[in-house]
Amino acid sequence: MKALVLSGGAGTRLRPITHTCAKQLVLVANKPVLFYGLEAIAEAGITDVGIVVGDTASEIERAVGDGSAFGLDITYIRQSAPLGLAHAVLIAREFLGDEDFVMYLGDNFIVGGIADLVDEFRSSRPDAQILLTKVPDPSAFGVAELDVSGKVVNLEEKPAVPRSDLALVGAFLLTPAVHEAVRGIEPSARGELEITDALQWLIDHRCDVRSTTISGYWKDTGNVIDMLEVNRAVLERVGGRVDGWVDADSEIIGQVTIEAGAEIRGSRIVGPAVIGANTLVVDSYVGPSTSIAPDCRIESSEIEFSIILAECTVRGVRRIEGSLIGQKAEVTPATGVRAAHRLVLGDHSKVRISS
Repeated sequence: MKALVLSGGAGTRLRPITHTCAKQLVLVANKPVLFYGLEAIAEAGITDVGIVVGDTASEIERAVGDGSAFGLDITYIRQSAPLGLAHAVLIAREFLGDEDFVMYLGDNFIVGGIADLVDEFRSSRPDAQILLTKVPDPSAFGVAELDVSGKVVNLEEKPAVPRSDLALVGAFLLTPAVHEAVRGIEPSARGELEITDALQWLIDHRCDVRSTTISGYWKDTGNVIDMLEVNRAVLERVGGRVDGWVDADSEIIGQVTIEAGAEIRGSRIVGPAVIGANTLVVDSYVGPSTSIAPDCRIESSEIEFSIILAECTVRGVRRIEGSLIGQKAEVTPATGVRAAHRLVLGDHSKVRISS
């Protein structure tokens, strides 16, 4: 069995962060989102992995390499444009051959991994098996309709009027039957070959398409709110440890990871939280659900429920929360200006100001 990991999307919902970083490489608990998926695949006993890449191919390849760090053998497959999940299957035909495979979206996060699901698929081997979960806004996802017996009867991508609240999770277990399906469908109204259409093609041709509804934690990390929520969920599952240096005037409470080379001086850190290698935290408060990447400098500030990426400086800021701050950013107080905000923002930025 092989795996096909999709890492070619543009990440428009995470701009401006994704203007300079592939969305699959944004850090969650100081580790790229993509790495969690690769680890889940390795834990399921799959070692032959194809990664579909696009404009950020060089970044993905630098980060993942040949896959040996994960116990995987990686093949990179170039997609000229993000033309849909079924298009990714189409261009990966040579790599996939006639083997079963799991297709995993590189910006998705499934707590608990996929090992049990892969085992179930291997033992029963339907033509396709999809994962579903209930969501409050199904119109933003692929949506499945089940009959009274629980059989999948209809699949639709981002419907205006959803037929159920069951969304497709970003992992699909597929047999070679899907190759005829992706060749047999037409692009959707948005110009993409949809995997939902390919799966519907299988259903219409009386193939065995089964579903598993998961109650565990799943998130598509395509926007800032979901990214922060995933960060919180991961941090809650990480045990604390102190490999860096904490002075006697600091207080560490709960599950806090302080990586090697980090220094905490006169500060209070309340977990779950992680402080990256070689980061300096001075006279500050870092609250729950916060990850601070390596080589940052936090001084006289308060941060909570946030992701701070590498080489950032935050100095003299009273309160930051619910924020995602990009690499090498500087956040400091305005000087000499009363009751005013000074902003330098990139295209597509979103700012919420407490006046």
